[in-house]
Amino acid sequence: MAENTLILVKPNETPGVIDFYNQSLSLRDYANARVIATNEDLKPATDDLVIIAKIKKGMEERKKEYLNPFQSHIKETNEAYKILMLPIEEADKITRDKILAFGTEQERRRREIEAIEAEKLALARREAELKGGEITIDLTPIEKPEAVPNRIRTEMGISGQRDNWKWEVVDFSQVPDSYKMINNGILTPVVKASKGRITIPGIRIYNEPIIAVST
Repeated sequence: MAENTLILVKPNETPGVIDFYNQSLSLRDYANARVIATNEDLKPATDDLVIIAKIKKGMEERKKEYLNPFQSHIKETNEAYKILMLPIEEADKITRDKILAFGTEQERRRREIEAIEAEKLALARREAELKGGEITIDLTPIEKPEAVPNRIRTEMGISGQRDNWKWEVVDFSQVPDSYKMINNGILTPVVKASKGRITIPGIRIYNEPIIAVST
């Protein structure tokens, strides 16, 4: 059977990447030594930024060339296992749900019986007060379902029920500020698009210029 082989390559031993790296070392030295004192000094700095941008692009392209086959293989593997794991995941969930449902129903029945017995006892006491101590109500205990054990131990292993606390928001306005989080995915595009024209209570909007380079 034919198999696709993914070749492992060390980036720090790849000639093209090493060339980029060596150029980067020189450019870093130039950057450290650079003095920008006049407008004319901006021209060689811009030329270096263009070279830097090209090297960064080249390095990213090399990285993608190397990683894409692996990432594609990982994606295909994950997709395949979603299907392959589906039956066992379903079997696991169905069995767990049935065990939990059984325990919930047994507990519900126990509470119902206890409520009935409490009502019968209260009624018997009222009858006794009315009839001078005579009680005709049947106070025979009702048979309760057997308590579900917290752990089930077999020769193959152990299963048991444990607490699993969760949460859901029912009124966001009442949630303490310390538990709230700013939605960067919504706020950032709004701020960028507004170009400083928008005001949001509690948010400082400011401009922090960056250098854009075109190659």
